[in-house]
Amino acid sequence: MHPFTSNYRTAISMSFTESKSSREASGGNRRRRSGFKSYRRKGNGRHRPQHSRRPQPPTEAEREYRRAEPLEALPMNGAFDALIPEIQHALKAESYEVPTPVQEQAIPPQLEGRDLLGSAQTGTGKTAAFTLPILQDLSNETHRAESRRPRALILTPTRELAAQIGESLETYGKYLPVTHTVIFGGVKQSPQERAMIRGVDVLVATPGRLLDLMGQGFVHLDDIRVFILDEVDRMLDMGFLPDIRRVLEHVPEQRRTGFFSATLQPKILSLAETLVKDPVRVTISPEKPTVDKITQRLLYVDKKDKDTLLSSMIKGQDMNRVIVFTQMKHVANRVCQKLNKAGIKAAAIHGNRTQAQRTQALDGFRSGRVHVLVATDIAARGIDVQGVTDVFNYDLPIEPENYVHRIGRTARAGTEGCSWSFCTGEDRAFLRNIERLTKKPIPLLKEHDFHSESAFKACTERGRPAKSGGGRGKRPQGRKFHGSKNYNRLPKKKRR
Repeated sequence: MHPFTSNYRTAISMSFTESKSSREASGGNRRRRSGFKSYRRKGNGRHRPQHSRRPQPPTEAEREYRRAEPLEALPMNGAFDALIPEIQHALKAESYEVPTPVQEQAIPPQLEGRDLLGSAQTGTGKTAAFTLPILQDLSNETHRAESRRPRALILTPTRELAAQIGESLETYGKYLPVTHTVIFGGVKQSPQERAMIRGVDVLVATPGRLLDLMGQGFVHLDDIRVFILDEVDRMLDMGFLPDIRRVLEHVPEQRRTGFFSATLQPKILSLAETLVKDPVRVTISPEKPTVDKITQRLLYVDKKDKDTLLSSMIKGQDMNRVIVFTQMKHVANRVCQKLNKAGIKAAAIHGNRTQAQRTQALDGFRSGRVHVLVATDIAARGIDVQGVTDVFNYDLPIEPENYVHRIGRTARAGTEGCSWSFCTGEDRAFLRNIERLTKKPIPLLKEHDFHSESAFKACTERGRPAKSGGGRGKRPQGRKFHGSKNYNRLPKKKRR
């Protein structure tokens, strides 16, 4: 039958009618193939893919805040008494009535519009020290911020710290119409784009994703009134300075700036002072960078015995919620596997984990489903998990400041906690740098089954530090060879 004849077209039509009737008799259409896009009919009659359009900026009427009935002021102590009633009620709901020393000294100058450099021990309430003044500054606004133009910017070095600050803004601002959002990498940016198009008052961000959205036109910083840089020493010392300077190029000069951290070394401090104008200095307990309520212990152990010692201590003592810190990511994965094999529920969190995996690990740790969180220094700052009883330094940190941030994950909000630091014979330089920073030795614990006398002698004897500890050994001669599969094929003159 020729395909263009009328009989052929009639046969095709009958076949289509029969197949349609047979599908209706069998209960409807067959299941669509996976990946098949559904379509819906628009008003103009065309078929378009069923997806949500990019939201449009809100109108002036939509941006207007709907204010609740004003609350009555509460009698509170110190700097909290100068806060508006809505913030006081939020603090009261969290059982916060007396400000911490850093809050007592940092809140009043910020309410006056002064720039500030704040340094205090980890776990003393630095986050509230800058979020509360921001909420009060923006509480008098009658309209939501314009599309893509936040009024306050908080920069943080890690995603976890950004999420924690976002939670604090949600908690302290629950009686206020002030809006906020958190943007960081590792997740899809479309929800972040929609939030910026709607308009937010406070933007909490990590530098990388912020610069990406700025380059795409989703964030404009020309309306910024308050600029906060949290963990300033980490941001500046670990290579974020170029990103920070790029951000500052788009921030108005007439702004209030605040820098906060647990440690402010002289080199970092001199650099930070170039970015602020006539700042107020707030330094809490500069001679005591570690919290007094943390019981610190140093254990000398051989490298091969670390895993057994760790699992035996967690099982043998009443440790409800534990964080273990390692230097390397692959070591964190291996320690996590060892603990799970020993019957201890553990989860790893580090830079190679996706944001979904990191969030899942933290949620499991907070809820109690995970007993031990094994982490690199990515989690050493800003992770505020209640009830952490013990912190293990499986590896001593390369940077001594990280020791302060690591052990600061316990003994938070007035509670008590313990830190246990494993030290091998190769860690002498790391140990000396930590004790030089804290200005006192870490108390030694010899009463355990895996005490290493050789590691003890290597770290306590006077003289040149061990090579692997970072001391000044003899400079290697010749060119350093890193290995090659074709090494044996090289001429002898070129072998090193």
